[in-house]
Amino acid sequence: MTDAVAAYHELLAGSAGEQLAADTQGALDEQLARRGLLFGERKLCTVLRPRLYTPALHRLLATRVRPLMRAFGQAHHAAMADRAVRDQFRLADWEESLLDIQPGFDAPSPTSRLDLFVIDPAPEGAGRHRGDVTDHGSMALTEYNGEVPAGAAYADALSAAFLDLPAMREFARRWSISPILSHHGVIHVLLDAWRQFSGGRSKPRIAIIDWPDVPTYSEFVLYRDHFTALGIESVIADPREAEYRDGQLWCGGVPVDLVYKRVLLAELVQEMGLDNPVLNAVRDRAVCMVNAPSSKILHKKASLAVLSDERNAHLYDPGAAAAVRAFVPWTRVVEERRTTHDGADVDLVEHVRRHRERFVLKPNDDYGGAGIVLGWTVDDAAWEQALAKALAEPYIVQERVPIPMEPYPSYVDGAVHVIDRMIDTAPFVAHGDYADGLLTRLSTAALLNVTAGGGSQVPAFVVEPR
Repeated sequence: MTDAVAAYHELLAGSAGEQLAADTQGALDEQLARRGLLFGERKLCTVLRPRLYTPALHRLLATRVRPLMRAFGQAHHAAMADRAVRDQFRLADWEESLLDIQPGFDAPSPTSRLDLFVIDPAPEGAGRHRGDVTDHGSMALTEYNGEVPAGAAYADALSAAFLDLPAMREFARRWSISPILSHHGVIHVLLDAWRQFSGGRSKPRIAIIDWPDVPTYSEFVLYRDHFTALGIESVIADPREAEYRDGQLWCGGVPVDLVYKRVLLAELVQEMGLDNPVLNAVRDRAVCMVNAPSSKILHKKASLAVLSDERNAHLYDPGAAAAVRAFVPWTRVVEERRTTHDGADVDLVEHVRRHRERFVLKPNDDYGGAGIVLGWTVDDAAWEQALAKALAEPYIVQERVPIPMEPYPSYVDGAVHVIDRMIDTAPFVAHGDYADGLLTRLSTAALLNVTAGGGSQVPAFVVEPR
């Protein structure tokens, strides 16, 4: 991988490289505009190189995802069967009231996404042992998006855009390149959920629902185009304009069979209440909704606390438990209790108070980096204030993990600039297994999040020397 990155950057070096970079930037700008690859008003991608993977590293990612997803599945099963386990997720009362809705399909979150930091990957066979898992370099799972994972259609459109860039064409002369595609996994699980729900194989009419002013609206258009190419009717609809009448949900002026829910459930309920056309149709099994309300359990950030808390170790099979120990950083719901950390019995709140440089505080259910406090970036007074808030409303505390860096080239003011950027790896999951798709975000800020304005997205390719 290091050789591939060096080869790509070498193409952009010197006077000839700067002309290639200028041509590549011009072509990228044209592609971003033509394909609608904007996050609100911002360009989705601001660098000239995609993320590069060796085949071995890509395979390794899949082997790590599988046992982690088993752990999530086992935690969800335990939560649905045992109120004491479910209480650890800190669901709101209105969320509890929706758990009786039967989704009509098996998976708690048919389409989801893991947010990982993969650090210093080593060749297969050269790993270190950590717990019961051979660790080929460190990996840390910091969040799980089990409700409305975004970015898959963006990733594939960026892949198509990059394939035609001048620098990529030059790179492909000596390197075999294969895009890691993502959106097909999402479409597959939508159609499979519909097949389970309906008992048949007829094509559903799909409504993609969210507010019309969200910055990800351009991704809904990409999905609508994909559905059209498959001969599937679809509409992009504002849930406030939905109607439920005569046993059918109407969105965008047409009856629909399947709701691809991109609006957050919390925002839907806050805006429209629990007695709204969309949820009423879902309750009555008049429409299939992916992901279903029960996905909120795993979507809570407390799900990582449930996974890593020593009192829940019995919930997981040996392989899943080993993956949790190896790849889930120490995470707890913020509350007055005793727990273990680094093998020692500690007072949780006092321990977190004294060692702020080791921890991050996160609200249990928010997105876009909202409410996150990085202990090593604030002083004691600010940390004390954040900790008091975390005790008053559902929050988690998570141990700080190293953030990987990679050099990426950009073309600014007529020159190539190669700077280190923080990078995360977010594999898409379908039916509880790796879906062969990836979201990759870059940032120069400690908070690595496109929604928060601190990053950009790049496509991912598997590469091998020709």
